[in-house]
Amino acid sequence: MLFQIQIGDRQMQISIPPYIMDDGGDFFDKMDQDMDSGWQMGATWVANPGQVERCQIAADKLLTAVEMENETLLMLMAGYIVSRISGVQGVRINTSGEIQETEFY
Repeated sequence: MLFQIQIGDRQMQISIPPYIMDDGGDFFDKMDQDMDSGWQMGATWVANPGQVERCQIAADKLLTAVEMENETLLMLMAGYIVSRISGVQGVRINTSGEIQETEFY
């Protein structure tokens, strides 16, 4: 599956391997369990992140993966987003520190 990533003026397209989607379910569920107790999203503590907020958190980790050139983490975070938002094709990651302004399309 192709997934678009926009970080500021930088745009990239990645191909999420089928094995990420087929075998990532346990990892994605563990991410959800970790977020069940709340998450610091920029300056705001979110006690019970909703589905979009959880994907915004994953997008923030995806940004870190791009910056660190960690392809495994990049694929896992993109896979998480695709598995949680039906029909999503990409993400515009906010880089100003406001995770809640990250958008999906």
